[in-house]
Amino acid sequence: MKLTLIRHTPLQIESGICYGQSDIDVAASFANDVVRTQAKLSEMTFDVIYTSPLQRCVKLADALNLGEPILDNRLMELNFGDWEMHAWDDIPRDIFDDWANDYASKAPPNGETFTQLQQRGVAFLQDILSRYPQGNIAVVTHGGMTRALLAHVLNMHLKGLFRFTIDYGSVTQVEFGGVVPKISFVNL
Repeated sequence: MKLTLIRHTPLQIESGICYGQSDIDVAASFANDVVRTQAKLSEMTFDVIYTSPLQRCVKLADALNLGEPILDNRLMELNFGDWEMHAWDDIPRDIFDDWANDYASKAPPNGETFTQLQQRGVAFLQDILSRYPQGNIAVVTHGGMTRALLAHVLNMHLKGLFRFTIDYGSVTQVEFGGVVPKISFVNL
């Protein structure tokens, strides 16, 4: 199976805001952003497309015109709980640093850990591997989920997640089927 992970395009929100699972709309540049993302996918065909249910992903999945997208809550971004829609700079530094030093096992207040996010992603991955062992699957999702799935494939500790650059509108592909999964490309 080929799994192609597509990160949503830029959002209509000022930089420096923690938005996680908040349902933020796409930026005014969306039409141009879609064209750039479509160009990255122009040589690919897909059997099915899945998407996070957040509007930034659903709008991209619809605009890419790859088929009727299937919404799956497991593909959502990290739940930042009480930090959602607050400026990162407004989170007390000692509390943020404590979380940042162990985000794999510590959650923002009323949020989730990156381990929980990764568990959601791995459950999704196992489901689609069993359904489409030979398929070409497109998934419109978020930067956090893409990083967590890459860490899973690489048997990498979650502490290294942010070593991956996952730009808005980027495409990452992983191939399954051999002895070990292979990462074809990241952040195209």
